[in-house]
Amino acid sequence: MKVLSYRVMIREEPEGGYTVIVPSLPGCITYGDTIKEAIKMAKEAIELYIESLQKQGEEIPTETKTLEYTVMMEANV
Repeated sequence: MKVLSYRVMIREEPEGGYTVIVPSLPGCITYGDTIKEAIKMAKEAIELYIESLQKQGEEIPTETKTLEYTVMMEANV
């Protein structure tokens, strides 16, 4: 069994709770009432996403050649 690693983005929502996005898995988005629950839900969503890809015989995306960078810029907001 191979261990896969995926970055997740967690965003606090104005109405409460947290949305989680998995950038390397298009459309893999979930939600939790707390950060802990959001991470748990993200793990479950990633598992289901990978299972679906495997059933369809598709390649499983990895982040081995992914670079991460934060762009800082000024804006009048």
